[in-house]
Amino acid sequence: MTYQEKKSIVSIISAILIFVSFSAYKYVQYPAEGMEPTEIFHYWGSFVLVLTLVSIFAHIVISIFFNIVFRITTGEKEPNFTDELDKQIELKSHRNGFFVFILGFLLAMGSLVIEQPVQVMFVILIVSGFISDVTGSVTKLYHYRRGV
Repeated sequence: MTYQEKKSIVSIISAILIFVSFSAYKYVQYPAEGMEPTEIFHYWGSFVLVLTLVSIFAHIVISIFFNIVFRITTGEKEPNFTDELDKQIELKSHRNGFFVFILGFLLAMGSLVIEQPVQVMFVILIVSGFISDVTGSVTKLYHYRRGV
């Protein structure tokens, strides 16, 4: 298995663990029914903001840890060059991830149009962000295994 494949697998697993653990942590803090709209917006705004910051920080730490473990176990360095295949795979994975997020964004806005609660919009946005992250990593793994 190549470095890129291993890195994609680690990215998929870490994205799932970060999202599930943070969501479980924030679930117990969910405001009770009948709360003021400002409290609900505060909860969802902080959920999105803190999840973004925690996710970025955790991905950086996991990436550093992965590179250290990879170097120790294989004795190889992280490849410090990218060829045309790597660039093409990166572009395809970004395209697929962005496509999934845009679909989620449109669904979230559609939920407001059909007069669903605001919580539905936030849940759709958060889940589409998570699924787009996983989709990008899965696309990378697929293309590194099967080719472009």
